[in-house]
Order: sequence, then structure tokens, then C-alpha cells
Amino acid sequence: MQKPTRPPSPPTSGHFKGNKLALPSKPCATCGREMTWRRAWAKNWAEVKHCSDACRVTAKARIR
Repeated sequence: MQKPTRPPSPPTSGHFKGNKLALPSKPCATCGREMTWRRAWAKNWAEVKHCSDACRVTAKARIR
């Protein structure tokens, strides 16, 4: 006896399906490299300024 299968669910609008071109991006304040939105940055995307910890540390070193 086989288990009944569910029909595939319809695609949800706004759901990420692997197309990185649809994600927002902005340049890093230190190196200028383009950084693409990440789920970890969802709550504070407006405040993200550096692409990595290395750039953040470099930027702090320049201030001093």
C-alpha cells in the first residue's frame, strides 16, 4: 500500500527561488565591493555598511 502524495504547493510570491539578481545590493563603505542582501541582515539592512569583519576592522583602524 502506497502513501497518498500531496499535490505540489503553489509558489509563494516574494519567496527567494535562487535568483540573486532580484535581491537588493549596495557597495561596501570600506572596499567598495558590491554586497548582496542576506537573510541575516534582514532586520538591519539599512545599517549594514561593511561586507566583512575585515573591512569593519580596517574602517575602525582608519578612524584612529
